[in-house]
This record gives sequence, C-alpha cells and structure tokens, in this order.
Amino acid sequence: MADTTGNTQDIGAQDGPGPQPRKSSWRYIGPGIVVAATGVGAGDLVATLIAGSNFGYTLLWAAVVGCLVKISLAEACGRWHLATGRTLFDGWAGLGRWTTWFFAVYTVIWGFVYGAAAMSSSALPLQALFPDVMDLEYWGIACGLVGLVFVWFNKYAVFEKVMTVLVGVMFAVTVYLAVRVTPNLGDAFAGLLPVLPDEKDSVLNTLGLIGGVGGTITLAAYGYWVNAKGWTNTGWMKVMRLDNRVAYITTGVFVVAMLFVGAELLHSANIAISSGDQGLIQLGDILEDRYGSATGTLFLIGFFATSFTSLIGVWHGVSLMFADFLARQRGERQARADELASGRRERSWTFRAYLLWLTFPPMILLFQDEPFRLIIIYGVLGAAFMPFLALTLLWLLNSSRTPREWRNGPLSNGMLTVAGLLFLVLAVKQIWDQPWSEFF
Repeated sequence: MADTTGNTQDIGAQDGPGPQPRKSSWRYIGPGIVVAATGVGAGDLVATLIAGSNFGYTLLWAAVVGCLVKISLAEACGRWHLATGRTLFDGWAGLGRWTTWFFAVYTVIWGFVYGAAAMSSSALPLQALFPDVMDLEYWGIACGLVGLVFVWFNKYAVFEKVMTVLVGVMFAVTVYLAVRVTPNLGDAFAGLLPVLPDEKDSVLNTLGLIGGVGGTITLAAYGYWVNAKGWTNTGWMKVMRLDNRVAYITTGVFVVAMLFVGAELLHSANIAISSGDQGLIQLGDILEDRYGSATGTLFLIGFFATSFTSLIGVWHGVSLMFADFLARQRGERQARADELASGRRERSWTFRAYLLWLTFPPMILLFQDEPFRLIIIYGVLGAAFMPFLALTLLWLLNSSRTPREWRNGPLSNGMLTVAGLLFLVLAVKQIWDQPWSEFF
C-alpha cells in the first residue's frame, strides 16, 4: 500500500533537515514478518476455513479488504513511533487517564485468558502428532514453558529469526494445501467481486471476516517491534511501509489459501467442521483420508507453527507494551524509541513479570472449565480493543502530537475511519451476544 498520509514529503519530524531516508530494501524486512505470524492464529485460520466452507469463494473480496484495513492500522502504529519517537502507549496516556485504566484492565484479564488459549492451541497439533506421549494439558504447559524460556533469554534479533523460520513453514504448508485441493481459479477470481452471500446475517458474517483475521493487540505491538529492530526515526519510514506491506501480503496469502481449502475441500463436499481450534484437527483427519498421511502430518506441523508463532509473538510483543505501560506509570520520560532499540526493555523486570503472568496463572485454566464471568469480561474487552486502537490512532495522528508532515492525509483518515466503524459494529455485536442474563 502506498503512503497513506497523503503527503509527498519524506522529511523528519524535527525542525530543519530530518534523518536521511533509508532506501526501502527487502534486506531490512523483519517486524512485518513478526506481526503477520503473531496476528494469524489457529482461530483465524478456522474462521477463514469456515467462511470458505459456508460460502465458497463468495467472500474472497472480504478477506482482501480485511488485509488492506490491517495495513492501514499497522502503518499508522509504525508511523506514530517513527514520527514522534514516542511509543503508542505514551500517546494513549496523553489522551487521558481513561486510556490507562482501559489498558491496565485489558492486559491483565486478556493475558490471563489468552495465555491458556495459546498454550492449548499449540498443544492440540502436538498431541495429534504424538498421541501416546502425554495429555493435552501437559503439552500445553510444555509449550508455555518453552515460549517463556525462549523469550526470556533471547533479544529481538533472535526472536525475529525464529519467527521468520516458522512463518516459512506456515507459508509452505498453506500454499501447498491450496495447490493440493486444486482451486477453481475462475470461481476464485469471481470471488473478488464485492457481493454478499444470500444467507441470514450475511452482512455481519462478511464484516466478521474483514475484521477478524490478523486483527488483535499485536497490531498495536507492531510499532514496538519497529523500534526494537532499531528503526527509531523518520529516516526509516519508507522501510517500515515496505515491511508493513510484506506483512499483510503474507497474511493475505494465508487467508486466501485457507479459504481455497474451505471452498474446495469442505464446501464442495458439504462437510462441516467445528468453529474452535478442534476444527483444524478435524481438517487434518479429512486431509489424511483424502490425500494420505503425509499431507495430514504436514498440515499438523503447519498448524503447530501457526499456533506457536502466535504464542511467542504475544509473549514478546505484549510484554514490551506492558513494560512500557509500567515505565510511564513510574514517571520515566526517556526517549522511548531509543529505549526499545537498546534492548533494555526486554531485560527489565516488568517485561519478565508480564511474561510470567502470561505463562503460569493461565495454566490453572488448562485443568478446569473456563471461568464463565471472566470469559464474558474477556470477550467484551477484546471486542473493545480494535475500535479503541483505530479511533485513538485517528485522534493522535490528526493532532499537534504528531509533527505536521507525518499527520494523516485523506487516504489514511478514510481507512482508519472505516476500520473504526467496522470494529465498532463488530464490538457491539459481540457485546450484545454475550449471555448477560447468566452473568449475574
């Protein structure tokens, strides 16, 4: 996607000459791969698979639009970090104390529930691959501990390299499956026309597909990874934009590939699968029956890579955000971008404290039913985060908090407004659908 500010100048945020612009080059790519790998989890693949199963290729256009929306959001996050030298939470805190309270409650409750979900999702393919080794709960604990140790002892550079390898596995498996099911390219191209399926709630299903895949708090973490990579000023703006485009082209490949699988393998045979992560286990069984054990095993390896990249991505990215949150609460005012680039945040006790919070307390949920009221609160906070992100970015990037040459242009304002309204509708629906009568 092009420069969404709508501006043609490529100058720095400071008065006078800015940092020398870096030439956008593939050799710099990194944070985009990380955000793509983290943002697309097993649940996202299931949602796309079910969309293909239910509607064939009809909603292919919605998956493409969803990637464009995420490009705009991630670009805005990265642009804020590079143009101001401040982190996104530092910008949020300047909008009022309500943002601090929202973020604090969100990260504590979200982290507790997500930790269990990520460990369970990573454990499912391992148990399917090695059924007689140990129970699902213990596979989940093992995944959580491996993620903890890996993130605890490695800095961003190593983390990025491992994520890149796992993305390569995800990419190879999803593209192989898409080719293996022999997609009908004529129907696929027809699916790029923006039409709605003739089904009940088709508008909400379409909006859900646009907003769902790759859209989590990891979009907000993108700016933190940009700084951790060592990109700390506007000289890196062109590089960041190329990196961001690569991220969501990669995401688009994952989404389109799984939609092909759903359309050809499930829709044509009228096969239904579960909506949770178990749906991918079912898909593995179907692939094994149809194409042999090697294809089934390869899919489970890709399933694990998808789930585990989300786990370690959240363990690293959200821990960076939480460390930044607590640093500001303690009154620290040093240059945030430089602090992230130095790696000191990754070695801080606050970073590691949140790592422990993501890992050990959620293990309780692996052995018992999910606490009902907590899951409802988790659902409400999760639904509220994406409109919060889109609308606060609109606020920050159109105000004097951002240097004039890096403020939003018409295109960026339009895309962020569309994103904010989209996620607001989805948030209202998700909050409305919660079983409130059983909450009290």
